[in-house]
Amino acid sequence: QVQLVESGGGTVQAGDSLKLTCVASGRTSEASVMGWFRQAPGKKREFVAAIVWSGRSTTYADSVRGRFTISRDNAKSTVWLQMNDLKLEDSAIYYCAARDRGWLVTGADYYGFWGRGTQVTVSS
Repeated sequence: QVQLVESGGGTVQAGDSLKLTCVASGRTSEASVMGWFRQAPGKKREFVAAIVWSGRSTTYADSVRGRFTISRDNAKSTVWLQMNDLKLEDSAIYYCAARDRGWLVTGADYYGFWGRGTQVTVSS
């Protein structure tokens, strides 16, 4: 089992930056791929970004590519999501997720471990 705890959410203004942190514990070797998802009120959970164990390969949703950056440090069992130029539509609960297979996928069903989420609110 892998436990995930997110932090770093908050309320910011449009155009600001925010950095989310996810710390893994337990059998962290099973966190081969780490991802971030988000869910806004009344909407489905959507993929944001993912990164492989080595950190050499990442993928992003079109809506955040160029503004968000995912990174990880396996020695610290930590993954980050740097969010720049935040927009109103980025407001959501952001969830950290992990899967025990090595290739990048964007579907939430492929991730077996989830955190409880951290709220990000972007105001005008």
